[in-house]
Amino acid sequence: MSAGPSQLSADVVVVGAGLSGLAAARALADAGREVVVLEARERVGGRLLGATLGDGVTVDLGGQWVGSDHSRVRRLAAELGIELFPQHGAGRNLLDVGGRRRRYRGTIPRLGPRVLWDVFVARRRLDRLARAVGAEQPWAAEHAAELDGETVAEWCERNVRTPIARELIGLAGRTVWGAGPAELSMLHALFYVAAAGGFDKLIDTEGGAQQDRLEGGAQLLPLRLAGSLGDRVRLGAPVRRIAQAEDRVRVEADGVAVEASRAIVAAPPAVAARIELDPLPPGRPELAERMRPGALTKCIALYARPFWREDGFSGEAVSDAGPVTLAFDSSPRDGSAGVLLGFVGGPEARELAALPTARRRAPVLACFERLYGPAAADPVDYAEQTWAEEEWSGGGPTSNFGPGGWTAVGPILRAPHARLHWAGTETATVWSGYMEGALQAGERVAAEVLAG
Repeated sequence: MSAGPSQLSADVVVVGAGLSGLAAARALADAGREVVVLEARERVGGRLLGATLGDGVTVDLGGQWVGSDHSRVRRLAAELGIELFPQHGAGRNLLDVGGRRRRYRGTIPRLGPRVLWDVFVARRRLDRLARAVGAEQPWAAEHAAELDGETVAEWCERNVRTPIARELIGLAGRTVWGAGPAELSMLHALFYVAAAGGFDKLIDTEGGAQQDRLEGGAQLLPLRLAGSLGDRVRLGAPVRRIAQAEDRVRVEADGVAVEASRAIVAAPPAVAARIELDPLPPGRPELAERMRPGALTKCIALYARPFWREDGFSGEAVSDAGPVTLAFDSSPRDGSAGVLLGFVGGPEARELAALPTARRRAPVLACFERLYGPAAADPVDYAEQTWAEEEWSGGGPTSNFGPGGWTAVGPILRAPHARLHWAGTETATVWSGYMEGALQAGERVAAEVLAG
């Protein structure tokens, strides 16, 4: 006869050992609370995942960049002894759009005065609208219903005059959100821009979201956080049920059940919806249905050296020829090997994922070869992470509202329900969708629990 699940008790039980859940757990432990963290996977980190290619080259298969103003990530990295270094940006960038290949330096390519003006005006309008919407309560903004009722594609059709400018905005969105412009609520895009402090912040390298990287990979952050929590973190324990009583919660996972005063769920809404909640908080099923994980695949090719630098290229490229829509030089800090990183997002990611695994590599390498020449066709090693196939993430890099989502269920996204609280980067109001947002959400939910 097999033994039943282990019975534990704690002040707080945290569901999910991603960056947000671990940050909340450590803040609570530092405040003297007994904490248990339950993680479904056999690893910590959530959508942060490292891998080793070739002869020991570390690469990031999930989130990897630290933005210029990601102060929480910077403080945590310093505390945990993890160094930062600049994203490589020296050389010319490439724009491969409309069948024409352009070389340029900086953020904006040479597209002709009409297109450049169109891009400038669109970015200015996005920033102005985002400031009006804000990130705290986008559903309450003036014209929220109107903005939430249209897609980004529809807004661009009305406000962006040139096809190339519309295409550039769509290509940026495929990586930022893992969704095409026809899938996104305009209000959601504006919330996201507001949370980042501006559209340019989302897409820029120096001074933007892609400014720096973490030595040893971004997964070191949750690994070292989990290490500081010790045996409070339990892996391989997917949570199946959370039941609330008047003064307690009971969290039941595979192999373990925890009685606690409060519970925090730090998982994407669509993943959290798999947990049976008793009682069921109003609106949560609709929230999970409306806020869906993006579709993003990271494709990484390892070469003996970063040969594109020798030709004067930075490794950064934007392309509409597919399947890769955005590429970066993700080589080690010392340039001892060459790593090209390609993002495939939105509809293109779903098309690539529909291919057998063995057939996905060829079209990606063909894209690298088109951008950087024959040497890109023959890497030393290759890796791919399709986040939509990750059971306990459901997709990436974040979750998004389609039309009508924010105004229908936005107010319940981070609102506590009795003794049940919500974390995760989707609930952040600063840099939502990023590591910085995950940490902000962890701080906020820990404060909620301590206040309660």
